[in-house]
Amino acid sequence: MRQYINRPQYMNLLESYRGSEHIKVLQGIRRCGKSSLLEMLRARLLTEGVPACNIYRRRFDEFGLPLEFTAQQLTDELQRMLSGSDDAQMRYVFLDEIQEVQGWPKVVRGLHTLENVDVYITGSNAHLLSTDLATVLAGRTVTIDVHPLSFKEYLEFTRTLFADRAQLSHDELFADYVRFGGMPTLFALREFNEESIARELGSVYDTVILRDVAQHLQIRDLPLLNRLVTYLFSTSGNLFSTRKIVGALVSGGRKTSAETVESYIDGLMRAFILFEATQFGLQGKDLLNPLRKFYAEDCGLRNIANGFSSRNYGFQLENVVATELRRRGYDVHAGRLRGAEIDFVAQRFDGRTYIQVTETMLDEAIRERELAPLQALHDSFPKTVLTLDRFRLGMTPDGIEIRNIVDWLLDS
Repeated sequence: MRQYINRPQYMNLLESYRGSEHIKVLQGIRRCGKSSLLEMLRARLLTEGVPACNIYRRRFDEFGLPLEFTAQQLTDELQRMLSGSDDAQMRYVFLDEIQEVQGWPKVVRGLHTLENVDVYITGSNAHLLSTDLATVLAGRTVTIDVHPLSFKEYLEFTRTLFADRAQLSHDELFADYVRFGGMPTLFALREFNEESIARELGSVYDTVILRDVAQHLQIRDLPLLNRLVTYLFSTSGNLFSTRKIVGALVSGGRKTSAETVESYIDGLMRAFILFEATQFGLQGKDLLNPLRKFYAEDCGLRNIANGFSSRNYGFQLENVVATELRRRGYDVHAGRLRGAEIDFVAQRFDGRTYIQVTETMLDEAIRERELAPLQALHDSFPKTVLTLDRFRLGMTPDGIEIRNIVDWLLDS
């Protein structure tokens, strides 16, 4: 029997919206744990005494379904479930990977008109979800972005499922987290070794690229798409214009255009395999034509695309911080101030924070380089440098906090 590990951040959100009139939409990259969250909620409902006949759950990407499962088939199944349920109590409908069903929005809209029906849907393509939802379900949904495991969750999964690895230090486990990422599916492996992990990550990568990007955009030039992903992942942490990306691909022997590259990047972001951090001007106005950084949604996927190269470890750390900031609800930007760069300008409803990421601050030249852009800022927002160091941490005389990155990740 499969064991599920609680993810309080998401379960608490689901609980807070439970029973509301909103349609709950869980979106995120494939295999990041959306289905498990629905299964845990279903189990909780049964434990609380909700009759099994009042719960309908269907995964539309599972083996055995018709290849073209239709909206009419879904409607027929739902009508049978509803007719056999206790309509005096809440009925719960879980529709997993709903984008696989042509015409699904009308079915969900119909469910929304019924009394005592609580609807949850998941999807792995933001374009299909956002476009269809905006068309027929505007104002009736609440979206929950689901991400791969945070490092804090990674430790909890490790302690629960791999007792032999739980004896490792936080720093040792963090090194594995940076290398292999936090896809929950890794914890279903019989053996936690590099060969098994690489095979599983390769499967996730291929599924996302083929089903959620290439198939959706009808891309025939898969080598170009894969080359673009590899290039963006290997250079994450660098600022780019579309023109520069096109130039790099052309110089590598791939003929393409700015329009094609933009279309592919948009498809990759909508499939949640990568996200962008646009450049943010800090001199009184935003930049008119900002450059962008691109980060992988999961470091393991970044590394599998690059053959687990150990180069640019600083960029890998930056990727971990970028995904954690998004997990904490921040909009992530790259800062620019009088020619200097700040790794992250993170903005949220409750304010802004500035973050630099570096492997070490023990070298004086590096210390000066990392602190200088933050020292040039003259506002009261928090300023932090994250490092692997365990020494010379704390607050500088000018109010900049130097923290160990592992401690920062666990302080959430």
